[in-house]
Amino acid sequence: MPEPGKKPVSAFSKKPRSVEAAVGSSVTFEAETEREGLKVRWQRRGGDISASDKYSLEAEGRRHMLTVRDVGPADQGSYAVIAGSSKVKFDLKVIEAEKGEPEPAPATVPAPAPAEDPGAPGAPGALAPATELEGSSSRPEGSSSEAPDGPGPVSPGAPDDPIGLFVTRPQDGEVTAGGNITFSARVAGASLLKPPVVKWFKGKWVDLSSKVGQYVQLRDIYDRASKIYLFELHITDAQAAFAGGYRCEVSTKDKFDSCNFNLTVHEAVGPGDLDLRSAFRRSSVAGGGRRISDGHEDAGTLDFSSLLRKRDPKLEAPAEEDVWEILRKATPSEYERIAFQHGITDLRGMLKRLKGIKREEKKSTAFQKKLEPAYQVSKGHKIRLMVELADPDAEVKWLKNGQEIQMSGRYIFESIGNKRTLTISQCSLADDAAYQCMVGGEKCSTELFVKEPPVLITRPLEDQMVMVGQRVEFECEVSEEGAQVKWLKDGVELTREETFKYRFKKDGRRHHLIINEATLEDSGHYSLRTSGGQALAELIVQEKKLEVYQSIADLTVGAKDQAVFKCEVSDENVRGVWLKNGKELVPDSRIKVSHIGRVHKLTIDDVTPADEADYSFVPEGFACNLSAKLHFMEVKIDFVPRQEPPKIHLDCPGRKLDTIIVVAGNRLRLDVPISGDPAPTVIWQKSLTQGNKVPARPAPEAPEDADANEEWVFDKKLLCDTEGRVHVETTKDRSIFIIDGAEKEDEGVYIVTVKNPVGEDQVNLTVKVIDVPDAPAAPKISNVGEDSCTVQWEPPAYDGGQPVLGYILERKKKKSYRWMRLNFDLLRELTHEARRMIEGVVYEMRVYAVNTIGMSKPSPASQAFMPIGPPSKPTHLAVEDVTDTTVSLKWRPPERVGAGGLDGYSVEYCQEGCSEWVPALQELIERTSLLVKDLPTGARLLFRVRAHNMAGPGAPVVTKEPVTVQEILQRPRLQLPRHLRQTIQRKVGETVNFLIPFQGRPRPQVTWTKEGQPLAGDEVSIRNSPTDTILFIRAARRTHSGTYQVTLRIENMEDKATLVLQIVDKPSPPQDIRVMEAWGFNVALEWKPPQDDGNTELRGYTVQKADKKTMEWFTVLEHYRHTHCVVPELIIGNGYYFRVFSHNIVGPSDTAATTKEPIFIPKPGKTYKPPSYKALDFSEAPHFTRPLVNRSVIAGYNAVLCCAVRGTPKPKISWFKNGLDLGKNARFRMFCKQGVLTLEIRKPCPFDGGIYVCRATNLQGEAQCQCRLEVRVPQ
Repeated sequence: MPEPGKKPVSAFSKKPRSVEAAVGSSVTFEAETEREGLKVRWQRRGGDISASDKYSLEAEGRRHMLTVRDVGPADQGSYAVIAGSSKVKFDLKVIEAEKGEPEPAPATVPAPAPAEDPGAPGAPGALAPATELEGSSSRPEGSSSEAPDGPGPVSPGAPDDPIGLFVTRPQDGEVTAGGNITFSARVAGASLLKPPVVKWFKGKWVDLSSKVGQYVQLRDIYDRASKIYLFELHITDAQAAFAGGYRCEVSTKDKFDSCNFNLTVHEAVGPGDLDLRSAFRRSSVAGGGRRISDGHEDAGTLDFSSLLRKRDPKLEAPAEEDVWEILRKATPSEYERIAFQHGITDLRGMLKRLKGIKREEKKSTAFQKKLEPAYQVSKGHKIRLMVELADPDAEVKWLKNGQEIQMSGRYIFESIGNKRTLTISQCSLADDAAYQCMVGGEKCSTELFVKEPPVLITRPLEDQMVMVGQRVEFECEVSEEGAQVKWLKDGVELTREETFKYRFKKDGRRHHLIINEATLEDSGHYSLRTSGGQALAELIVQEKKLEVYQSIADLTVGAKDQAVFKCEVSDENVRGVWLKNGKELVPDSRIKVSHIGRVHKLTIDDVTPADEADYSFVPEGFACNLSAKLHFMEVKIDFVPRQEPPKIHLDCPGRKLDTIIVVAGNRLRLDVPISGDPAPTVIWQKSLTQGNKVPARPAPEAPEDADANEEWVFDKKLLCDTEGRVHVETTKDRSIFIIDGAEKEDEGVYIVTVKNPVGEDQVNLTVKVIDVPDAPAAPKISNVGEDSCTVQWEPPAYDGGQPVLGYILERKKKKSYRWMRLNFDLLRELTHEARRMIEGVVYEMRVYAVNTIGMSKPSPASQAFMPIGPPSKPTHLAVEDVTDTTVSLKWRPPERVGAGGLDGYSVEYCQEGCSEWVPALQELIERTSLLVKDLPTGARLLFRVRAHNMAGPGAPVVTKEPVTVQEILQRPRLQLPRHLRQTIQRKVGETVNFLIPFQGRPRPQVTWTKEGQPLAGDEVSIRNSPTDTILFIRAARRTHSGTYQVTLRIENMEDKATLVLQIVDKPSPPQDIRVMEAWGFNVALEWKPPQDDGNTELRGYTVQKADKKTMEWFTVLEHYRHTHCVVPELIIGNGYYFRVFSHNIVGPSDTAATTKEPIFIPKPGKTYKPPSYKALDFSEAPHFTRPLVNRSVIAGYNAVLCCAVRGTPKPKISWFKNGLDLGKNARFRMFCKQGVLTLEIRKPCPFDGGIYVCRATNLQGEAQCQCRLEVRVPQ
């Protein structure tokens, strides 16, 4: 693997460690920074921790401590400490306190020194190493160095990703050199129709599936209970070169997700680093944390586990097989078996590399150790390229892309002995190149890959809704300053050529897109794309409209009073003009015009009769006019003589109740002129509850009729305060009732009574307080579609005293804080169909109620919902099989599934000409095929299939033609595989499994026989299915050999097939071995063939000899076919034993035929008299020791005819076919080796069948043999 760059410098000199704590105890985590003044934050589950009764935060110089008091099960989980760009994670595990132990004291968990190995085995008190993440404040969690056996449940601390594919992402890991580590990723499979495809990479280009072998293994498991896929990357015997960045990619048909993680490899602890004294210390538990303390040596038990763990793991590791070595020694026919045994997934790639390994490389004369083929380093890190030279004094040149590198601050050359090193510091993308090291005329090359970390989106874009002409600014924050980003609109990149309309701005990690004056054409979806993600937002541009939240109302005031006209519009930047009777009103000391936010006011002090007119407010730039009328109330004062009864001078015809309307929050002033002599007493009262009608005195001016003789009587509350919000001011000629900031409770009937000694008068005034409506209840969402939904709400409980004019609807994304308005014209109905939403994004809705006074507060947000459309209709619906009562259907998944995934399919059927569809199954099915049962025979039915997801059923796909439920008769036919048409050989003890497919309807009857007799016994089992039959023998024996026949029968129709099974075993040893003669250095042996040939032909014999002194056996002859031989080159004076093994295709015989007595080779005398021999005539007429046999072959495959001939002198061989000489025919090849004659027929056809003759001729005579060749055409 490529060598990684070094890890950046951490902000922590000491890091907190993970601990176990007992329930009720306190735990302290301690961290130390590299320098003082750094701001340190403690986090739990992604949120900052602040000082409280539960947590205590302390800082002393560079030391920072977090104390968790009264630890409970809820405190268990992952914690983190952040300083600068460094983040260290650690875990707190809560365990039950053991009975009988004293109350644990607070445990302080000091951080280890930087030189201490956090991942070394045997480190006391450490449950898991704290993982430090550089350059980022967050990192995905969910992986550990020890993977479970199965997917299992997801831990509570694991991040949930409802939109992505990962349930649990791989986490950074640390391992000691020589140790093992497993990274695991979990993928939710509930919504997936097919298993996801997962790839593991090292760096940005190395696919680990091609590295599977001794050090890397991949595994995947599917848990049907939780429907979760578990994918594991297992690294064994970790080396320092394995450290670096890794990536896991998972993809399905329409989704893709990836996750990066890092592996840190620490140096192994050597034997010299063992501390025997610490290994024999007693273990103790203090404060709920597992620690070894010198102060508690009298308590606890001796713990030798640390000593055992610190042994060299390489001494105890079991011997592992080298897959490369096994493949190098194996034959090509065994490659697939080795790949299956060792879990190799990319066999073809490994064989290509193995082919390159087998080539003998030319040994280098200049280099002892060359550069690796490739290196990889992260941007900003340091990399070292090192070679070892054969000559320590040789000069070295380093080249980059063919150009010599000169020493500088970034390039450093080092020379130590015969080692030459090139160090590149602060690597950038410009360093991604090919490097060479040149010594004399010899070079070694490598490639350096600089990995640029992906730029992530830390704060996404927000949806915006603006008016035409307004300024639009999109802002997005990424993880790296100066990162290259792309802005797109509706998928089209916005280039610099459009800067006259769009302006791009960079501010550190923030990127801005600015549109100075928005137009209707600017509406659409804008996105910012980086190398590590994408942010999407929608811009809606509406035509400029002005909405009136509160219009001006008619006023009736008296002399010297104040008149205030107030209106509220939707745009606070709108200016306007006040008109009086159509003419512009000029402000002065008495007439004032104000504009505060969205509220425009016209105030007239000391109203006079000349102020009575029509007043209007005209907004600038809008065709809108708000009008109201000012009525001047004249007070009539009649001259009365002294002792005049009191009288209220109001215009109240018929003395009936007058209604005075006031807007909530405004000031109510009731100015009542009175008269009377002497000055009357004024009493103000407010009615509380209504009683029965009782007669009331008629008013002085009221006519004498029946209706005026009765009035309503109320329980009254006396109003006499002269100060406060509600008070009364009384002068000689008038009484003024004032309410500052009118409220709803001030609404009611006010009774004004004036009294003096002469009499009294009374008037009832009805005051009505109007306000904005109450907030409606939370809206309800229904009919959620692909990009739309229906929003329903109820009217507000209180309409503010004025009818509700309409409603305003807003929406926002779930994780956003910006609400976007959906309508500018008021909605009159209580339902609205919201559109233009993005499928798969979670939204919320809220509603406002509007009356003439203004807009209510917003309603509570609706339940979060996700726009999801139903899937499209399934494709390729077809009828696979039909019987008298069943129909088998199959189909393919829909082309569009959508963000809601796929829950399953429903299958329905109906009679031809009928519209009532009957479900085949009550529940949904996940597979894409179904056998519909219990159908009426002979019925013509239509079938349809619909796909379902959380949005509901999609469009159905219907069979094109009705299906008649009736089984189709089909002749029985056996489809005998080609390899079963020849004699089938199996070894004794092997499994025999014959699978023979067949056709036929209705289901045929299958019968097996052996040698014409039915099969009997438990050793041979037959398994039949509707489409095939299986003959199975678990352990074959010699008695299972024979001819088997399978018969397929449907009524009076049948089909047969014959199989010849030959069970072979090792042969017995040869018989009657004898020494025929011994002369000189030679011995002649002879034996008889074995009694049992193992049910197959013999392939020869193996002859061995053993000296009587040593009894060590040595092979003399192998694969020897004759039953007699001469053993030469024996030593004179020694005694020898001889033995012979017989061989067949299974192997050699278990025992050998051995000579009973040793054979001594005598020493010759001083004179040797050679024996006299008779001249022998070795001439022999040719005769065939093994004749030709009849053959039956398949057309298109090469055929071979073999025989063996003997004769002296060597006979001449001729081949004939049907009497024709084949010597000059190029399609036939003839071979003769050691008396074995072979005729090869290349790709025979039926025309090549016939009688073949082999003729052997010499001076002593001739001989011939013949056979019949049958050429069959495959069916």
